[in-house]
Amino acid sequence: MDGIMNKLRNLDAYPKINEDFYSRTLSGGVITLVSSVVMLLLFVSELRLYLHAATETKLVVDTSRGETLRINFDVSFPALPCSILSLDAMDISGEQHLDVRHDITKRRLDSHGNVIETRQDGIGAPKIEKPLQRHGGRLEHNETYCGSCFGAETSDEHCCNSCEEVREAYRKKGWALSNPDLIDQCKREGFLQRIKEEEGEGCNIYGFLEVNKVAGNFHFAPGKSFQQSNVHVHDLLAFQKDSFNISHKINRLSFGEYFPGVVNPLDGVHWTQETPNGMYQYFIKVVPTVYTDVSGHTIQSNQFSVTEHFRGAEAGRLQSLPGVFFFYDLSPIKVTFTEGHVSFLHFLTNVCAIVGGVFTVSGILDSFIYHGQRAIKKKMELGKFS
Repeated sequence: MDGIMNKLRNLDAYPKINEDFYSRTLSGGVITLVSSVVMLLLFVSELRLYLHAATETKLVVDTSRGETLRINFDVSFPALPCSILSLDAMDISGEQHLDVRHDITKRRLDSHGNVIETRQDGIGAPKIEKPLQRHGGRLEHNETYCGSCFGAETSDEHCCNSCEEVREAYRKKGWALSNPDLIDQCKREGFLQRIKEEEGEGCNIYGFLEVNKVAGNFHFAPGKSFQQSNVHVHDLLAFQKDSFNISHKINRLSFGEYFPGVVNPLDGVHWTQETPNGMYQYFIKVVPTVYTDVSGHTIQSNQFSVTEHFRGAEAGRLQSLPGVFFFYDLSPIKVTFTEGHVSFLHFLTNVCAIVGGVFTVSGILDSFIYHGQRAIKKKMELGKFS
């Protein structure tokens, strides 16, 4: 038994020195104090890293198919009334959403940017007794109203009971509504009068779009849009205006849900129009992003980068459609963010490295100072130090 104990004693890598042989110095005390503070600071820093989640970033190929893309927007137009502002969306697959009205809200703004009225899209249709019937006569007692579509009827039973329905029928035909005052429904609803009343007002439009996850665009522009000879056009004749001010401020624009750390570069961007007409274009590259927090909850979202360009109406060139256009394309690379805690063994290893490293470096420094002082002192005693 004594032999085993002696062998274990011989394995001791930390031989003890009698305290009588210790030599304590002032420099050693200072180094000990400084190294203890450094150790404590590094330990606190490592503890914070251990307690807080670390985010791991990876780049992978996006193999998802058949998904939709949610576009959240909140845009203000200080010089474009709500009654003439429309929203369209289309993509390269051929799908179009013209004059979008669902899931969006418009707020009328005065010249100072204060909200006058909040409403769903569209101009109201006040009820007037004895409106003009499709057959040309007036509405009689117990007769159901069926307004004329003024040549844009799709069938004999097709009725247009409001100015908006007439405009929609014209849009489907690919026709422009040049003079709303010639349309009975528009005249009795005061279509042009409402537009004149809103002169000088602005509009804040906010909501969201659900579109196919393919390249496409959405845009805010005056007038009702329609297809004419496979060309996307807007009916601007009805407003009887020569120019439109598309100055705008993007309060918020995002593709998908919010997740921690996301930066949307267009939030708060403001642009003021200097020329009478023009088209402002944003070219956006959307990067699919997956964020997974420490609890395992996954958020499917997107980040994006953007460049911008203004296309004015120049002499000798076809005038561009006034409006704010957002052209977006999808990146084939997906970014994944995964939150996770550092393992306890990793934390323990780092703490040991901190303690051992600081202790070793301070020991080397103390030894260097101690032996340096002794050498200088010895030379001074011999009179060789100058």
